[in-house]
Amino acid sequence: MSAPLYNAEILRLAASIPFQARIEGAMATVEKRSPVCGSRVTVDVDLDAEGRVTEIGMLVRACALGQASAALMAAEACGKNAVDLAEARDQLTAWLAGERDTPPDWPGLQLFEPALPHRARHPSIRLAFEAISEAVELAVRGKAA
Repeated sequence: MSAPLYNAEILRLAASIPFQARIEGAMATVEKRSPVCGSRVTVDVDLDAEGRVTEIGMLVRACALGQASAALMAAEACGKNAVDLAEARDQLTAWLAGERDTPPDWPGLQLFEPALPHRARHPSIRLAFEAISEAVELAVRGKAA
């Protein structure tokens, strides 16, 4: 029997998203929206001189899967750079698409294994990783979205 799509850990993460305050004057802000389900994640970032994330602010309006993904992203993103975050985003995308057998090299993402056959849920799971990756790229280039 397969694992339930929504489990206690996903619901716990969805209820405990860190960095829910926006950053006033952030170096970059990106909003991503899933046209499939309407989930929306806005991510603000500030970076240090080496291009590593020092501060994150978020507004998450998503289903429990999107909220849980945002919580996992935010728990580990500080200290990461554009390359790290793009790699995590790309690994997550490939895994959800069935192009990669193992979960991404990011703590906790194996939790979404029950969602693999539910393609309509994938965009919501990817939103926070797409938003932070793009925000960091923009901040490195010195632009805001």
